[in-house]
Amino acid sequence: MAKEKSKYVAKNSVAKATLGQVRVSPQKARIILEMIKGKQVEPALQILKFSPTKAASVTHKLLQSAIANAREHSSVDVDDLWVTAGYVNMGRTMKRFRPRAQGRATPIRKRASHITIELGTR
Repeated sequence: MAKEKSKYVAKNSVAKATLGQVRVSPQKARIILEMIKGKQVEPALQILKFSPTKAASVTHKLLQSAIANAREHSSVDVDDLWVTAGYVNMGRTMKRFRPRAQGRATPIRKRASHITIELGTR
């Protein structure tokens, strides 16, 4: 299962949430994050809720965690929050092999991601 780290960030963002070792490829997770970057929190939640991918459901939970962090650690109104930053880093890659013809095998790389979302005000 994925590990979640949540921290309060005091620089130019209000709150941050990080999820590590998510079994989604970083390429697919970046597509989802690009859809919500620069949007307010409510429309971003709606986009993620109705997107049919695994990366969207994981990111939806992570965005809810970031909102809870903002509510807990700062005195900002949740309706004024925006997704200011979001990035995906490469996690561990599980290496497997698939049998092929004539006794050969080809590698399969099962990729994982570290997803981070930062919230701020405009």
